[in-house]
Amino acid sequence: MGMREFAVAAIVACCATSSCLAEAWVAKLFQEQKHDFGTVARGADTVKRFEAKNIYKEDIELVSVRSSCGCTTALLEGNKILKTGEVGNVVAKFNTRTFTGGHSATLTVAVKWNDKGTVRYGETQLHVNGNIRGDVVFLPGAIQFDNVDQGLPASQQVQVTYAGRADWKIVDVRGESSDLEVELSEKQRYSGRVAYDLLVRLKDTVPPGYFNEQLVLVTNDQQNPRIPLQVAGRVVSQISVSPESVLMGDVAKGGQASKKVIVRGKKPFRILTVESEKNSFQFKTDDQSSDRHIVEIIFDANRDPGSVKESIHIATDLGAGFQVMLTAYATVVPTEQVAPPSDSGSSTNQPNAGAASTPRSQVAAQ
Repeated sequence: MGMREFAVAAIVACCATSSCLAEAWVAKLFQEQKHDFGTVARGADTVKRFEAKNIYKEDIELVSVRSSCGCTTALLEGNKILKTGEVGNVVAKFNTRTFTGGHSATLTVAVKWNDKGTVRYGETQLHVNGNIRGDVVFLPGAIQFDNVDQGLPASQQVQVTYAGRADWKIVDVRGESSDLEVELSEKQRYSGRVAYDLLVRLKDTVPPGYFNEQLVLVTNDQQNPRIPLQVAGRVVSQISVSPESVLMGDVAKGGQASKKVIVRGKKPFRILTVESEKNSFQFKTDDQSSDRHIVEIIFDANRDPGSVKESIHIATDLGAGFQVMLTAYATVVPTEQVAPPSDSGSSTNQPNAGAASTPRSQVAAQ
């Protein structure tokens, strides 16, 4: 091999090694990198969210994502510029309305970060696959409960149709959540076409927050007996607090600090108790029945210097399910300590001087 050929080969090898290194550090943003959708019905809403969490000290920007196959639509959701510990999502949606059969796709995720004024790029790949049945159709493609008020029942219906064997049946509907009730009724069976109505009820005891569940339709088809159906939504709390995090800041030992929060409800209520888990905070509020209350949170810094973080629980007369939680933070500092002015010229997100193509040292995710 001549000197020229050797030099070219060395450059190619070096580039390949740099690419592998870059891909390795980008891949560490994702705990999951593969997903099998399994066998799904045509028209089913089949979505996978790959969580990207910044485990580095520098800000990482999710720049783009592209799919290798039209069977899967890929997009970025949520935060795109991730500070340390922050999370964004790469969403893969299986296109079950336009494709049938077995399909797979590679999602290429591009990211960038700032290396002392130089923008650096990196990529990694995520993989999805699945089998879309052409003989089973969901309409709509999923059960979606949008903004259901806490304490109220709700229901949604999906039509399941099948074309093929005359003796095809749904023999069971299974799910892990006790918050859902299911009613299945056969509506049609004629010339190899079968239709069912599947009614899904959301119980009134479901706690506030987002939920994402899966029901499995079990059939007498021995080759593909299980068909998943997504059930998702949000239950809106009757009681809310603003803000949900209270920052007292630095408090000199022996001193005191206080903040106020507003507790709201969809109907009048009384606040019965306000308690912190370690009794580091005191509280003042009213005993009236109203749809809006102000709670004062008081912190007495009668302890050794250090950080304080406690959950605060507010109970109301509406019942055990109608309560609210928030978190309070404070830092006790020595009496003589004076907080220095912030230095706008420094940052914990400065790149490592020895790193040219990867972010600064990895930090543990909290």
